[in-house]
Amino acid sequence: MGAADTLLKIATSVLVILISISAAAATAGDRKDAVFKVAGRVLCQDCGEGWNEWVNGANPVKGCKVSVTCLDDRNRVVHYASDLTDDAGDFEITCNKYVNGKELKPQNCFTRLVSSPDPICNIATNFGGGKSGVKLLRPTMVYRDMVKYMLGPFYYTTPMCDEPDTSAPDEDDSDDANQSNY
Repeated sequence: MGAADTLLKIATSVLVILISISAAAATAGDRKDAVFKVAGRVLCQDCGEGWNEWVNGANPVKGCKVSVTCLDDRNRVVHYASDLTDDAGDFEITCNKYVNGKELKPQNCFTRLVSSPDPICNIATNFGGGKSGVKLLRPTMVYRDMVKYMLGPFYYTTPMCDEPDTSAPDEDDSDDANQSNY
């Protein structure tokens, strides 16, 4: 019976190894499928209209580029994704929760306007936070494995509506360490 016991031990060891590999592959597959989504809308506000039309009459802008930038704990960019808006001005960016084996924290991600193809409405505004960036704080929807952040609309405007920055630059503004992009 010595040979039968040895064969049984080898078969058991092989089975344990196969189960371990299968479990590791399933975990790695779950990580690849783990995502969060960022969605919103981009509109054009024209200040040349009356006040009521300016507030309620914003039009969607097709083809605007919106980006999500995620930083690690040391404030280094570890993930960048972008999307173009559709005919209704809507965008939806899907980000993997795991990049290079490390988990992204959505709280360290920012969404902002990048560019507008519209020849007239192409000045990014901070109305809605699109120019400086919006930090992802709380998800709007959590359902099973899906986490989604719905952001309020971002706005572009026409050059006529843009207010130039007339403030005098501070001496401290030249130091890169003191500036914050977000």
